[in-house]
Amino acid sequence: MRRSLFDDLHEDFRASFRTFLEREVIGEEGRYGEWERAGIVPREVFALAGAGGFLGMAVPETYGGAGADDFRLNLVIGEEVQRAGVGSVGLGMSVHTDICVPYFLSYCTEPQRQRWLDGIATGELIAAIAMTEPGIGSDLAAMSTTAKREGDHYVVNGSKTFITNGTRADFITMLVKTAPEKGAHGCSFFLVPTKTPGFHVAKKLKKIGNKSSDTAELFLEDVRVPRRYMLGEENMGFMYLMQNFQTERLIASVGGVAGSFLTLEHTINYGRERVAFGKPIIKREVWQHKFVDLYTKLEAAKAFAYRCVDAYNEERYVQKGPISLETVKLISMAKILVGDLVSEIADECLQFHGGWGYIEDFPIARIWRDQRLLRIGGGTTETMKYYLAKLMGF
Repeated sequence: MRRSLFDDLHEDFRASFRTFLEREVIGEEGRYGEWERAGIVPREVFALAGAGGFLGMAVPETYGGAGADDFRLNLVIGEEVQRAGVGSVGLGMSVHTDICVPYFLSYCTEPQRQRWLDGIATGELIAAIAMTEPGIGSDLAAMSTTAKREGDHYVVNGSKTFITNGTRADFITMLVKTAPEKGAHGCSFFLVPTKTPGFHVAKKLKKIGNKSSDTAELFLEDVRVPRRYMLGEENMGFMYLMQNFQTERLIASVGGVAGSFLTLEHTINYGRERVAFGKPIIKREVWQHKFVDLYTKLEAAKAFAYRCVDAYNEERYVQKGPISLETVKLISMAKILVGDLVSEIADECLQFHGGWGYIEDFPIARIWRDQRLLRIGGGTTETMKYYLAKLMGF
């Protein structure tokens, strides 16, 4: 019986990536803290990650990638950035590798691959994806950004918000309405270079957490995008989105579990050193029982998330087919489960720290802020439940 989702190849990759994080991200100078205060990860970090083989692992060797047809490598990165406590770096890399690359591998034309894939794999180009708009959140079918055909171009007008990597991306994989009268069946994806006239970063958004992951609001005014930059077929964008959303949700679930193990470890260590009323606070039975419960729930969540990974990897990477509705259901459930549990763990751990948990000098304060995104990003918990209820025939 296999006892681990990962084999020696994955563990070697994990060791290499840990070395990269220790050398280029964490460092001895506290550079990650500087990035959090500045609100952005330096661009060269993407190039360094690309040089190490940690971006776009599934990109074929022909286009500068490793041609690694194994989603578990993506998960190693998702776990390790959380275990290292540098999740904001992981957000930008995940959007680049886990969310944008699958669109290229599934729907791009050969000229599009030649135009962008090599730069994606090396980190010379930074990718972003744009779906959400200021007036809509999870109801993406209601978007109002339009692309109207004019000869060999489409003219794009509208705005997008909450765009990770949005302040310095070289191109945006953007979902827009090409047939507004068709609702969800009138959406298309375009690859929009950010230097195109009429494209503007309207503002950089200030967030309560994950601060070194830059997030932007974008504005497009008469942006002329060549027809050849359409991704896949016209009006099929929403269908493509539904297939690829599962990647984001799965990475978030696995990373959330890994991060929570780190949170508990930090907290238990604090509890061994903090003495109150004559003994370490971890020796208080009420807290011992709480931590036993949290560890038990977290192990169960990890097993469930790994089950989802197995199903996803088998269907998409081994069988080369679409994701089944059963797997979509399981991944959505995992995101709900992990999102709620991660919040519970962070809140209990902050409480355990007492007043120090409310002070920025302690890691738990940032952890508590950062984890809150999990119940929002990639589809809110409420949206997941609404979709699942429909999927299950309620």
